[in-house]
Amino acid sequence: MAEAPTNPVALAAESTVATRMSAPPSFDVADFPVPTGREEEWRFTPLERLRGLHDGSAAATAGGSVKTEVTTPEGSGVTVETVSRDDARVGTAGTPVDRVAAQAFSAVEKATVITVPAETVLTEPVRVSVHGEGGVSFGHTVFRIGAFAEVVLVLDHTGDTVRAANVDFVVGDGAKVTVVSVQDWADTAVHCSQHNALVGRDATFKSVVVTFGGDVVRIHPRVTYAGPGGEAELYGLYFTDGGQHQEHRLLVDHSAPNCRSNVAYKGALQGADAHAVWIGDVVIQAAATGTDTYELNRNLVLTDGARVDSVPNLEIETGEIAGAGHASATGRFEDEQLFYLMARGIPEEEARRLVVRGFFAELIQQIGVPDVEERLIAKLTAELERSIA
Repeated sequence: MAEAPTNPVALAAESTVATRMSAPPSFDVADFPVPTGREEEWRFTPLERLRGLHDGSAAATAGGSVKTEVTTPEGSGVTVETVSRDDARVGTAGTPVDRVAAQAFSAVEKATVITVPAETVLTEPVRVSVHGEGGVSFGHTVFRIGAFAEVVLVLDHTGDTVRAANVDFVVGDGAKVTVVSVQDWADTAVHCSQHNALVGRDATFKSVVVTFGGDVVRIHPRVTYAGPGGEAELYGLYFTDGGQHQEHRLLVDHSAPNCRSNVAYKGALQGADAHAVWIGDVVIQAAATGTDTYELNRNLVLTDGARVDSVPNLEIETGEIAGAGHASATGRFEDEQLFYLMARGIPEEEARRLVVRGFFAELIQQIGVPDVEERLIAKLTAELERSIA
């Protein structure tokens, strides 16, 4: 059995709302029953395609080859350590909320801790590249951002593997952190990952999750606040091809006063049996007076045979808030947009490309890393070529 962290910050993070789940958060995989698909948190997920990540059979065959490379700006003072899972810093941003995340924590013996010193302002990103080379793999990465530091973190996932991982972001008071997580796996890869962000007093945390590849991808971003005045922005972009299952389940837990959150995810789908799932949960606890929050999900269906499940949820336990709301919509191309462009001499195929690029443009601009933005635009263009061909 994996030993749970005893760090007091971790204990505070464990207090996130457990009533929304079938079992309380836990580091011990034995505390979670094997899912059947009837549970609320698993009802959209094709369990048979998780390759044993959900029932423990994958752990018995762990040992797949994954190449991980961490690149830090020269002279930045950023440190990279490989530590035991029992290190007090591991698991301090949040606790596993499902069996797969708990299995990932229990299966790893070593974790990577990346520390950005306080008041450090980096002009170049810290990059973590994970490349799968087959088999089953588990991982745990911890980013510790010192007070008043400013940093961009880029997590890049490529190759082929069956992987479950936990990623922790401990954001110090007054720090500004941007995280870009790209899932550009091979078509046969399976990836489940829980992202835990603990946002300090008056700190700013921005997450951009981009998902293109993989057979099944299930990303679970979670945000909690360690003090008042924190801000969290969660953006997402996904392009789901025929046969792919891409699932993004978010939770923003407002437990401190005067904090803000904004969620905006957009997806496009094409091909038979393309399936995208977006679940957005925002909880405003009784102590979280002055909260200002909004969540948005938009989906653009490009072809027949694609399916979207979009479920925004908002739970409010105090009336003393600045604002709260949510919206969700799924639709096809608007004929008026295409007609407008075609009436000005633009061929239909190019008009469709322009509409989709415009649909995603706002989120791509949030990335703020030119080479990543260019790569994603090229990837998006290639996907659109496939849909039009």
